[in-house]
Parts: sequence; structure tokens; C-alpha cells
Amino acid sequence: MLTDETKKELAKKANEIRQSIIEMLLEAKSGHTAGPLGMTDIFTALYFHTLKHDSKNPDWKDRDRIILSNGHICPVLYATMAHAGYFPIAELKTLRKFGSRLQGHPHREFLPALETSSGPLGSGLSQTVGMALADRIDKSNSSGRFFYCLMSDGELDAGNSWEGAMLAGKEKLYNLIAIIDRNNIQIDGFTEDIMPLEPLRAKWESFNWHVIEIDGHNFEEIIEAFETAKTIFNKPTVIIAHTIPGKGVKEFERKFEWHGKPPNEEEAKMALKELRSLGGKITSEHE
Repeated sequence: MLTDETKKELAKKANEIRQSIIEMLLEAKSGHTAGPLGMTDIFTALYFHTLKHDSKNPDWKDRDRIILSNGHICPVLYATMAHAGYFPIAELKTLRKFGSRLQGHPHREFLPALETSSGPLGSGLSQTVGMALADRIDKSNSSGRFFYCLMSDGELDAGNSWEGAMLAGKEKLYNLIAIIDRNNIQIDGFTEDIMPLEPLRAKWESFNWHVIEIDGHNFEEIIEAFETAKTIFNKPTVIIAHTIPGKGVKEFERKFEWHGKPPNEEEAKMALKELRSLGGKITSEHE
């Protein structure tokens, strides 16, 4: 159980990260808005509560691993890492600029603690399966590290995702935790119109995964899901996080048109005003 104080601290940090996302997208004049805002609470819970990591020692051997499969939502990864101390927050304003370490999709050689380069959708889970399997084969995981793969629901259209899911289930990779951003949108519209995914839970269970469904904006549910996943020792776990794309800015929420475009100056000003008015207020999908 999280204390009210901890929930408030996490909500405050998530709000700050959302503001940074808007600011960096405005400066870049390109990039994705809906997914990063929608996944901010998940990333905040990971980096400020759940992950075993050290921003001052990013190559720490026993760290947990974060693999971002849907690399286009990297503004939330960069912003969270900056707020966690991996690099200066001011550097966020270099997003997508020539020579910047913060490219439009993550490049593992540019920043500390980036485990993979990502961009082609559907490849992240297979990469994570390979890492988790190699870790088990090496028998070097005395510290009990976990491999977290963050995925979009839209990328489940790619067959490679299901190849990875099948192998992970077969190998019973209990050290692998996948998180699906179930925001129901992709670049061309709503997922269930373009390529229906339901019954999503049943599909993962049929591949021998332990499935947890949560409100992706409820810190108590998010963190409880991570802690539960760590106790499953006979199969991998997938957390289906129901999120609101564009979360925190009413004008952006649930609109697939915001999947792949940044706010202009007027829109950014409006978004920042709304976020600043929220401050550290705790909100959930069901409010």
C-alpha cells in the first residue's frame, strides 16, 4: 500500500515530467504527444519507485533493464531520465536537433542506460526475450534483476511481437515483465477499427503469460502490478495498462490525431497552463 504522501509525490513528479514533454516537443516542432503524456505515470512509477537503478552509475551491472519498444514515445523516456538525474533537464530542449543525444528514436550509444536502439515497431519484445534468456543462461543474475519491455498496443499488429511472446512463454521467462500501453489508438485511428486486438488478455494467456490489467494512471495499481509480477516464478508477466492518450491535457486526450504531432505555441501554452493548474493532483482513468 502506498502512503498518501508517496502518491502525491509521484503525481507531482509525473506532472513535472508532462510539462517537460510539452516544452521539449514545442522546441523541437516535431515528435509525438499522445503516447508520451499517456505513459508518464507508468514511467514515473518505474524510475521513482520500482526500478533498481542508479543514475550516477548507469552501467551498474545489477541494474534492472528498460527496453522501450515503441521508440517514438521517447520524449517520456528522456524527460523521466532527466528528472531522475541521468542528464541535465535543460538538455531536453535539444530533442530531435542535429547533433543532439536525444534523437526522435532512442540510440543506445548516445545516452547512458539506454539498453537498445528502437524504432521499428514490434522488435522490442524479441530483444527483451533475448536479453532475459541470455541472463538466465549466464546464471549471473544473483541480484534478481528484471527486464521491462514497454510496448504500444498498435505495435501488436506486427507479427514479431507474437513470436517474442511465444518464445518467452515457452521458456517461462519469469524475469521478463512487459507493459502494454493500451490506449486504443494508433497513427491512423482507433486500434479496434484498424486491426482489432481483443480479446487481448486471452491471447497473452494462451501464450503462457501471467496477465495483469490495471488503470495506467493509478499509482497504487501500477506499483502493485510491478510487485506482483516479481512474485511470478513460472512464466513471464504482461501488464495491460489502460491509459488515456494525451493524459493531462483535455484538448489532447483520446484523440488519435495527437499520436504523431507536436503542439504549436498556442497549444503548448494552453497545455502548460492546464498542467500547472493540476500541480500534484492525483487523477485516474476513471475520474
